[in-house]
Amino acid sequence: MASLISLTLSTLLFSTLVLHVTSNHIQDSFYHCLALNSKASPIPFSSAFFTPNISSFSTLLQSSAQNLRCLAPSVPKPQLIFTPLHESHIQAAVVCAKDLGIQIRIRSGGHDYEGLSYVSEMEPPFVVVDLSRLRSVSVDIEDNTAWVQAGATIGEVYYRIAEKSKVHAFPAGLCTSLGVGGHITGGAYGPMMRKYGLGADNVVDAKVIDANGKILDRKAMGEDYFWALRGGGGGSFGIIVSWKIKLVPIPENVTVFTVPKTLEQNGTKILHRWQQVAADKLDEDLFIRVIIQAVNSSKKGQRTVQHLYQALFLGSTDRLFKVMGEGFPELGLQAKDCMEMSWIKSVLYIAGYPGTTPIEVLLEGKSSFKNYFKAKSDFVKEPIPESGLEGIWTRFYEEESPLMIWNPYGGKMSEIPESEIPFPHRKGVLYKIQYVTTWSDAAKDSVPRHEDWMRKLYNYMSSYASKFPRTAYVNYRDLDLGMNKYGNASFIEASSWGNRYFKDNFNRLVRIKTKVDPENFFSHEQSIPLLPEPNYEQLL
Repeated sequence: MASLISLTLSTLLFSTLVLHVTSNHIQDSFYHCLALNSKASPIPFSSAFFTPNISSFSTLLQSSAQNLRCLAPSVPKPQLIFTPLHESHIQAAVVCAKDLGIQIRIRSGGHDYEGLSYVSEMEPPFVVVDLSRLRSVSVDIEDNTAWVQAGATIGEVYYRIAEKSKVHAFPAGLCTSLGVGGHITGGAYGPMMRKYGLGADNVVDAKVIDANGKILDRKAMGEDYFWALRGGGGGSFGIIVSWKIKLVPIPENVTVFTVPKTLEQNGTKILHRWQQVAADKLDEDLFIRVIIQAVNSSKKGQRTVQHLYQALFLGSTDRLFKVMGEGFPELGLQAKDCMEMSWIKSVLYIAGYPGTTPIEVLLEGKSSFKNYFKAKSDFVKEPIPESGLEGIWTRFYEEESPLMIWNPYGGKMSEIPESEIPFPHRKGVLYKIQYVTTWSDAAKDSVPRHEDWMRKLYNYMSSYASKFPRTAYVNYRDLDLGMNKYGNASFIEASSWGNRYFKDNFNRLVRIKTKVDPENFFSHEQSIPLLPEPNYEQLL
C-alpha cells in the first residue's frame, strides 16, 4: 500500500512538473516572440505581460468578469494575459499566437455571458488579449462622428460625447460598463434603438487586425468583411481595434420614468396591453422596457411578481403625456413619475445609479455586478396571452432570484432590412426577452439546480417565442444552443447556434469567414465555421 501511495504521489508530482515546465515554455516563447515582432512599436510591452505566478494575474483576470460561474477553480485558466498598449502589440500577439499554435481569446469589457473572452473549454493552451488599456475616445462634433478604441466602455463613450455637446448622442447599450469592442460586434441595442437603430447600424468605419496580423480599415478590408464585423459576433473574424461611430441628434432634455406594478395592481393585464402597443403603437421617441422580478408581497411570508416599466423619451414631459394618453393609458402614468434631465443624466438613471451620482462615474469603467448567473434570450412576434403570462409567474415562485427584461422593438428597427448587417431581428419582432437567474452560493449543487430551472422556463416559453428558427441574441451567448470544444465545428454543427443568432445571414457569415480566416485561427466554442472544403469554389 505504501509503495502504491508513493507511486501515485510521484506520478502526481511528475504531472505537475510537466505542466509547470510546459507553461513556462509557452510564456517564455510568447514573450520572446512578442519582443521580436514589436521592435518597431513606440511603446515597450514589458508592463503588459501577466503570468499566473504574479499576484496581479488573478486580479486582472477577475477585473471585468461578471459571471463568477466562469471563474470557478475547475474552469481552465489562460497561460498568460496580455494587455496591449499600442495597436502594434495586438498585431504581434496575433502573429505569435499563430506561430506558436496557441489559442487566443479577446476581451474588451468581459460581459460575455459564458465567459468566452477569458475561458476556453477547447484544447489548451490559450492566452487572453485584454484590450482594456486601449480606451481612447476622439469625438468630432463637426463631422458627427467619433473614433472609439475597443477597450473603452460605452459609458466612457457617452461621457466624452456629452463633454463636447448636449445635443449629440450614440444609440447603444444601457449597461455603462460594456466594452465597446465586443458590444458592437453583437449589434449593441439600447433605449434609442426604436429611433435610430442599433449601435452597429451607426458604425461608419472600423480598424481590425486580421489573422495575418495586418491592420485594416473599411477601405482595405472591403465591404463584405466590414459587414460581418457589425453584428456577426466577436471572436470569429479578427480583433477590433477601434470603431468609427456616427453620432445622432437628441434634444437638450429628455424624460425618464419608472412605474412599478405588481400582480395585485392588475399587473398581468397591463403587461398584456404593453405587448400590444410598445413596438407598433407608440412613438419611436419612446422606449419602455419592462423589468420583471419576484419580490416580497405586502402579505407577510408571501411573494408576488413586480413589473417595472422603465422608459426613456426623447422629448418633454408634456409631449410624453400626450403619447402615453393616446397609446398606453393603462399604465396610469402620472406627473410625479416623470423627470426631465439631460441625456447623459438619463444614462445614469437607466443604469441604476442614485440620482446624486456625478457623471464622472462613467469614467470608472468597471461593473460592480459580480454574481453566479445563467442567462438566455428570445424574440417574441405575437403577444403572449394572459394565461401564458400566469404560467411564467408560477415558475417565478420556484426560483430564488428570477429576472426577465423585455425590450420593445418596432420603429426604426422594423424599417432596416434583415440583411443590412448580420443582426437579423427586425420587422415583425415585438420585443426581446432576456432571462436571468442569479445566485450567490458557490456550492457545487447550486449550478445544476439553477440552470435546470432556467432550462425548464425556456422550454415552457417555446410556445410563445419566435419559431423556425427560435431565435436568440448573439451577445447573450448561450452554450445550451450547441458548442464545439475543438474550434473546428462543421457547418452543420454550427448551424444549431448560427441560425438562431443570425437566421439567413449565417450563410453569408460562413462564406466571409472562409475568405478572411481560412485557417480558422479566430475560433471559440460558438465561432463562425468554415465552409466544407468541397464548397470553397463558391468563393471564387
